[in-house]
Amino acid sequence: MIHVAKEMERLGMKLPLLIGGATTSKTHTAVKIAPCYSNPAIHVLDASKSVVVVSSLLQELEKQEFFEEIQEEYEEIREDHYDSLKDRHFYTIDEARGKQFKIDWTNADTKPLKPMFIGTKVFKDYDIMRLVSYIDWKPFFDVWQLRGKYPNRSYPKIFKDKTVGDEAHRVFNDAQKMLKRIIKEKLLKATGIVGFYPAHSIGDDVHVFTDDEIPRQQEPKAVFYGLRQQAEKESGPYTCLSDFIAPANTGVADYIGAFAVSVGFGAEEMCRQYEQEYDDYSIIMAKSLADRLAEAFAEELHERVRKEYWGYSSDEILDAKDLHSIKYTGIRPAPGYPSQPDHTEKLTMWKLMNIEKSTGIKLTESLAMNPAASVSGLYFSHPHSHYFSVGKIAKDQVVDYASRKRMNINEVEKWLRPILSYDS
Repeated sequence: MIHVAKEMERLGMKLPLLIGGATTSKTHTAVKIAPCYSNPAIHVLDASKSVVVVSSLLQELEKQEFFEEIQEEYEEIREDHYDSLKDRHFYTIDEARGKQFKIDWTNADTKPLKPMFIGTKVFKDYDIMRLVSYIDWKPFFDVWQLRGKYPNRSYPKIFKDKTVGDEAHRVFNDAQKMLKRIIKEKLLKATGIVGFYPAHSIGDDVHVFTDDEIPRQQEPKAVFYGLRQQAEKESGPYTCLSDFIAPANTGVADYIGAFAVSVGFGAEEMCRQYEQEYDDYSIIMAKSLADRLAEAFAEELHERVRKEYWGYSSDEILDAKDLHSIKYTGIRPAPGYPSQPDHTEKLTMWKLMNIEKSTGIKLTESLAMNPAASVSGLYFSHPHSHYFSVGKIAKDQVVDYASRKRMNINEVEKWLRPILSYDS
């Protein structure tokens, strides 16, 4: 987005630039994007809010006054942001490693369990009916700007809401009708892959092997590079994903898993048909259901991993609400998210498991997944593994990370720009 803003400025464009989406914020827009463009660059919380912004920008008499108000607001945000950075202390990467999350790998009760197989298992045409009960409907209602709780599948609290209850009920019923049609007519196809590999950690990295006898295989098949928390906090360790895998010097045999799933095959064809009918409502409905089913696939497959394919929680009994509340053992963090904000780690996953050839799920130039209704990530089984946010990192870790990954520092800074504690 910063690159686009700079290119628009270089080309002398005058069009307003609206910034929105799940990974954006007003602060990021004010600090990183707006300074690159002399014309309006404005953050909008969601698509519906853009109507008000565009209306103001289309009124010649209001436009300049509106833009000046935005500029003043963003200048205050920038000042507050940089003032907060002045007060923030960062440990050096070596100091942070000295405060890492520690696991007692000699504890027999938490000894890593070997998965049922080493390598990959592909699901070519997964039964979508298996996924329906795993759907988390709250994000579905969020798509329609219907805020409310969905704790009870039989009669959600949102349906009783005086403001949005009736509308939520109508949208939900429409979703059930389309979902039944999707399943009956096989309009969407669910495809996925799961893999398990011997692994050990070395510093902030996880070395992955294809041979179960790691000592016989000196060179790792792949390396997942980790980022560690660096910003000073009141208490607690400074965590990296590699902390959840047994270090090489312990001699403990450990394993890591990975997966990629999609329920997006067929979604474009559905939307194309609705486009011909000028049915925008059904287009949004189809995309949102595909997204929900993909997340449900990730949830259902992770349960099977814990209870069956890896089996480290074979006696687990949890309902959908418990699963959505992450009450299970182990985690499935995804590259690009808080525990590992670097999207380029997906390239390692795709190469290790040959994901594109096995499933058809591709990576775009910006490393988004195609089809869009896809989910991927890593599996960590240790009971002490947990989700965390790396947060802002300092220059010394970026340099160290670039050296380990054998990447140009500028390239690393491009991918990690949102979490840099300095202006690159």
